Amino acid sequence: MFISETQFRVRYGETDQMGYVYYGNYAEYFEVGRVEAIRSLGMTYRGMEGELGVMMPVKSLNIKYLRPVYYDDLITIKTMITSLPERNITFHSEIFNQEGVLTTGATVILSFVDIKLKQTTNIPSVLLEKLIPFFDKDV
Repeated sequence: MFISETQFRVRYGETDQMGYVYYGNYAEYFEVGRVEAIRSLGMTYRGMEGELGVMMPVKSLNIKYLRPVYYDDLITIKTMITSLPERNITFHSEIFNQEGVLTTGATVILSFVDIKLKQTTNIPSVLLEKLIPFFDKDV
């Protein structure tokens, strides 16, 4: 299993009148986690698009809100890939508050799409090679 963690401080403009993070902003937080997870593997979304000709649009997003996150909280976004991707990649994400308490969970599924053909494709081999060491050899 591949796991990446990144920290992020909640900004004032991301909260509602009550000081809670507005529910729609969580999708962006999960994106921050995915981008940093890919970066931790030595790759970038920009590189995948520009050099490999593959984009990764979101196919589905399922969020479960457990407790609120507030303005100025230092949150930890934990991003996990629990199985080797093929044509889709599934990210399991969790947000923890500064006390280490789980506040939010999500499953985000993205597809690999060939930019020129506008069709789904398999995971780029270079990304697959970077993920394989995190999984059992018999997978």
